[in-house]
Amino acid sequence: MTTTTKPPPAPVIDETARLLIEHYVFPEIAEQLAGLLQRRLTEGAYDVDDAEELARLVTADLQSVNGDRHLRLKHHADPIPPKEGAATLDAMRRDFATSLGGAPRVQLLDGEVAVVELAPMLFPLEWAAEPLSAALTLASSAQALIIDLRANRGGDPDTVAFVCSYLLDERTHLNTMQWHGGKRTEQSWSLPHVPGARFGGTKPLYVLSSDSTFSAAEELAYDLQQLGRAIVVGERTRGGAHPCNGWTVHPHLEATIPVGRAINPVSGTNWEGTGVQPDIPVAAADSLAHAHALALARLAG
Repeated sequence: MTTTTKPPPAPVIDETARLLIEHYVFPEIAEQLAGLLQRRLTEGAYDVDDAEELARLVTADLQSVNGDRHLRLKHHADPIPPKEGAATLDAMRRDFATSLGGAPRVQLLDGEVAVVELAPMLFPLEWAAEPLSAALTLASSAQALIIDLRANRGGDPDTVAFVCSYLLDERTHLNTMQWHGGKRTEQSWSLPHVPGARFGGTKPLYVLSSDSTFSAAEELAYDLQQLGRAIVVGERTRGGAHPCNGWTVHPHLEATIPVGRAINPVSGTNWEGTGVQPDIPVAAADSLAHAHALALARLAG
């Protein structure tokens, strides 16, 4: 385990509290949390030996009021750049380079059933459009499709819309994002045109989930499920529906703070705290075989 030098807690807590007040999507909870952090600082709760332990303690307090799993003080073993979001982007670039751009597997199973694994993230669309288009176009002629999100920990909502565009026939309202304080909303729609070929909106579609599936990957599963387009097979997901930004508050610590919340146009709510409930609950390890069997049975019928 990498241990970083002992950080002075007061500047970290003061800056994290300031960022909460300025950016957290729920202003009233931001006030509560900022007060909690300052009380805990005064009590000496954050007088610890290293940055990793401080991150653990502060994260537990940040999540203690409403259980928001996107709300964290995140430890980085290597020093991180000060620019907003830079730490997250650096980590994503490393993952992008080692995962074929977020589509590490395209496979054809028996019965003309294709599998496209999207992992470990849905990377920013300006990076991911080409590899995702290649993977989804390759799978477009299959008779049924399984999208594997079991190891996907989230990413870019624009990339969610891009993937959905290959799985629908018409431009479709997918999600609405309400930003900080409810002052501004922004709708997400599938695209009228895509590069390559669509799988389309009528052939059998299954989405695999696990208890590690998180954030934007949950949105992808949830959007398709609520539209009645896909059957979700696997485990209940982690339950994070709030997009967040990251701010460096110490050379090894990043405050990640949700700046919006998702509102699905079908359900009127989202998966925050509850996770996406699978249509077919099954252990994640067994979900691919189960979805394949369902696809074969439906095609035979």
